[in-house]
Amino acid sequence: MNAQRSLNFRAALLSVLILLVVLGIWYVATSASAAANSSAGMTPEQIEYAKMMGKDPGSAKATGFPTLGQMGTAIWGHLSNPFYDNGPNDKGIAIQLGHSLGRVGLGFVLAMLVAIPLGFVIGMSPLMRKAFDPFIQVLKPISPLAWMPLALYTIKDSSASGIFVIFICSIWPMLVNTAFGVAAVKREWLNVARTLEVNPLRTAFQVILPAAAPTILTGMRISMGIAWLVIVAAEMLVGGTGIGYFVWNEWNNLSLPNVIFAIGVIGVVGMLLDLLFGHIQKMVTYVE
Repeated sequence: MNAQRSLNFRAALLSVLILLVVLGIWYVATSASAAANSSAGMTPEQIEYAKMMGKDPGSAKATGFPTLGQMGTAIWGHLSNPFYDNGPNDKGIAIQLGHSLGRVGLGFVLAMLVAIPLGFVIGMSPLMRKAFDPFIQVLKPISPLAWMPLALYTIKDSSASGIFVIFICSIWPMLVNTAFGVAAVKREWLNVARTLEVNPLRTAFQVILPAAAPTILTGMRISMGIAWLVIVAAEMLVGGTGIGYFVWNEWNNLSLPNVIFAIGVIGVVGMLLDLLFGHIQKMVTYVE
């Protein structure tokens, strides 16, 4: 236990050190760029020449990669008022995240309702496994975004199309892992259930499901990671609302600090979702 705590402490210390090094490099690089773009010490002729070359040293707007000060201002601006709503193209970061998480959650739940029962059927029946395998192998490698044009054409709703894309990308890891986990349940346990004349439904819930739960949660964890990755790209394509649309809209506004802030938010939310599923996976993991 002490060794594990020591390892965790040293890892956290190293992570902080790496972060400080990255921030230091960022500060030095952006400070040099800001000094180069500054009009201080420049003659009027030099300022006019810089403007002719496409630069505006006197402008308050950032002309290069944002400095740490600009990033701090952007972060504070978003976090101090995350729920504002000034119209279709100007919403707070919490509202944008809420739309994205709502689409991901709905698509993920729909995929779970299909993938887990179907995975049970495939895992328990060699015949069904061989029958479904060609379809799974053909459909699984297709990029989820390749389904977007078809979804937009048939559903004719950008939000529902985003949910469909989450559904179609989430279903395969859950389906494959569920089928594998069910098929890998020890035969001895199933034989004991048959000997005790346990009915199939009770066997599924009290023998197979607990045994396959760690593998099923692994599939769900992978699916959630893919879903969060895909929804950002999908929202960039369809627009409207969501964290992906926020990134694309801020890029169109040439607001690089907001783009970097949104990228950081996407990463943090993805990490939290992964930690959540990792914690649930530990709860159902058993030692033989």
